[in-house]
Amino acid sequence: MRPGADGPTPGTVPPDAGAPSRTGAGTGEDLVAVMTGFARTLRAAGVPADHERTQNLLRALSHLDASRPGDVYWAGRITLCASADDLPRYDRVFRAYFGGLRAGRARAAAITVTRHTTARPGVRADRGESDEPPALAATASATEVLRTRDVAGMTAAELAEAHRLLALLRAGRERRASRRFRPSRRGRLDGRATIRETLRRGGETAGLRYRAHRTRPRGVVLLIDVSGSMTPYADTLLRLAHALVRSEPRATEVFSAGTRLTRLTSELRHRDPATAMAAVSRAIPDWSGGTRLGEELRRFLALNDAAGAVVVIASDGWERGDVSRLGAEMARLSRTAHRVIWVNPHKGREGYEPLTAGMRAALPHIDDFVAGHSLAAFEELATLLGGTHA
Repeated sequence: MRPGADGPTPGTVPPDAGAPSRTGAGTGEDLVAVMTGFARTLRAAGVPADHERTQNLLRALSHLDASRPGDVYWAGRITLCASADDLPRYDRVFRAYFGGLRAGRARAAAITVTRHTTARPGVRADRGESDEPPALAATASATEVLRTRDVAGMTAAELAEAHRLLALLRAGRERRASRRFRPSRRGRLDGRATIRETLRRGGETAGLRYRAHRTRPRGVVLLIDVSGSMTPYADTLLRLAHALVRSEPRATEVFSAGTRLTRLTSELRHRDPATAMAAVSRAIPDWSGGTRLGEELRRFLALNDAAGAVVVIASDGWERGDVSRLGAEMARLSRTAHRVIWVNPHKGREGYEPLTAGMRAALPHIDDFVAGHSLAAFEELATLLGGTHA
């Protein structure tokens, strides 16, 4: 969905939005899977749809008609949203997840459901009109399946849909204390503020004033391997980087790593994903080349301050350079960074073992070793960046 597109007016059921029906889902387990996937997508977009809220949604739907889009929309809105700020994001994700449509301005509140067969456009679907499940319920199930598909095995159409969903990702960030202070009810005694308050009262004794450190998002640095062995995944990983930059533009840095190190942060600050990817393509001089990750890490640590940051390395570990150099630079990085996360697309495959020399050299210095092959894996990475660790 194009960033900045007008979403449905909060309080209005998005037009042409479908929902999983009891007949369409087939079983209660299918309904749970679809709605759990919906909650995960909301979390990735920044809505606090945690496990408890998801369970509340499922309990609510057990008392409603899950074949009616309006029932699902309002049940989810009431149980999954925490504040008014969540409503625009909820509407956009509801439309994208259940409808696969671009968001537009809301029309009348009438709910329309597109059928698989001969239903004419604009004709309302009554409950008893047909036993066939809504087509949009099938779209929701397909989206859930798409979340777990390996990016390398997707068709062009599936990849385009995955990239559209990835653009919705809004990753939370772990917070860290800054050097600046803010007034607080507890914390350090603020002598200056206490004296100023006493003087303001004409010397009359005033209550003590306190201060505490402000917090700010912890910085994230991404180093994305764009060598030949990473070709099936590099573009999608760069789109993930674009979503992360958009979530926290002042606390995210992105570099490509191959035969040389290239900073891509400014290119990825474009709001439109297509524009950003075009700029990135022009900026990277070593697409599909070799990998000298140890040398690129040395350059990165020489020119950039990773102290206190979460460093994410996305690579399959095929090191063409000196493996001992990679191990030494990973050791330096682990001593400097707050946390080191290695994203390997092949880790999501059944039976995978980190047998490459580069992975064996890096593993002792990694805090989190995660997969990076699917939308679900990217959502798990976003959870890690939010400060939730296994």
